[in-house]
Amino acid sequence: EFKMLTKEQNETLTKVGPGTPVGTLLRRYWHPIAASSELEKRPVKKIKLLGEDLVLFRDRSGNLGLVQERCPHRGVSLEYGIPVENGIRCQYHGWCFNREGRCIDQPNEPEDSTFKDRIKITAYQVQELGGLIFAYIGPQPAPLLPRYDLFVRKNVIRTIGYAIIPCNWLQIMENSFDPTHLEWLHGHYFQYVFEQQGRPQEEWPITKHHIKIGFDEFEYGIIKRRVLEGQTEENEDWKVGHPVVFPNYLRVGDSGAHSFQIRVPMDDTHTYHIWYTCFVPEEGVQVPDDYPISLYECPLKDESGRFITDYIDGQDMMAWVTQGEIADRTIERLGTTDKGIIMYRQMLMKAIKDVQEGRDPKCVIRDEKQNECIMLPQEEDKFSEGKLLTNVAKSWNTRYAPNLDEILAICSGKKSVQKV
Repeated sequence: EFKMLTKEQNETLTKVGPGTPVGTLLRRYWHPIAASSELEKRPVKKIKLLGEDLVLFRDRSGNLGLVQERCPHRGVSLEYGIPVENGIRCQYHGWCFNREGRCIDQPNEPEDSTFKDRIKITAYQVQELGGLIFAYIGPQPAPLLPRYDLFVRKNVIRTIGYAIIPCNWLQIMENSFDPTHLEWLHGHYFQYVFEQQGRPQEEWPITKHHIKIGFDEFEYGIIKRRVLEGQTEENEDWKVGHPVVFPNYLRVGDSGAHSFQIRVPMDDTHTYHIWYTCFVPEEGVQVPDDYPISLYECPLKDESGRFITDYIDGQDMMAWVTQGEIADRTIERLGTTDKGIIMYRQMLMKAIKDVQEGRDPKCVIRDEKQNECIMLPQEEDKFSEGKLLTNVAKSWNTRYAPNLDEILAICSGKKSVQKV
């Protein structure tokens, strides 16, 4: 039995605002804050990242900007601002700010006034990669935006699912270090849900018992491994395993689809969660580079206010949120199966110390050569079931992708793709 956390330790690991230990750590990384496609219809979007209220915009030259939400003049929200050639103009009195946060125009002040030169708002760096917009809100010099393989891989069809989860980021991350919940939450409980719905329980294959679990630190985080009943350590679930990329990405998938789950803390009690999936076509099937990336929201609850639990990610969200807005780790009773959670908490504490002592924490990347394409380990034959995840794409978040049937038809070669 492992020791539970103190109230102070729990606060250290959960608070993300400016000046907090984890908030300071997470400001050393680039975080996805939107899909590129979101700014097509409406070029201004309100963002909350690590406790800061911000506005993301695309100006009329096509450049991205990220600035504080409130105009310094009278405090109105720039969420309703007007994008201009080289910045954003406040809708209230027309003050204009460029992407660096400098005030470049105050239409109603005297022409010879230097007032505007003394006005500057908070502005941060933004970059696009793989259909996502990333922000860096930490100290300079900014590290490189990591080019993880899924963001740059060719010949795949991408989908982006998202949800705003009303709980702290850490309980979502800790779920990723808990392999045995697979056989229960996504196995026996799934069968129970199917029973309630009058569906055949045999539809769901994951009820095998865990024989062994393991965790290994590697350059980009922690690899988690499992051996299920009927498997040996030769199976990919142990031999390859799947990585949790420090500090806040989970990687899962098989030969048919590879996926990141990215947990971006908005504040202490809300997390912007992204499911970023690359569907891999059969050999010989070519997908055009400009095939659109579909964006969809994953609902947490049904019309009656109950969690939707007949798909994997819905079950996870129920487990995350029902622990409370911020899980009380002073009352938890950890067992031997929770060693991955302990390992991750220790890795976080070490990274906090690294930052406090002036060192770059794990996964802060500054070497261009290392960053051309960062390949991560990936199981191709999950649970020794072949293309399991593609076959059950309707049992995970991608069931909400508006074009899922078309994606599966294209990847299997049943439908050819017209140039979009």
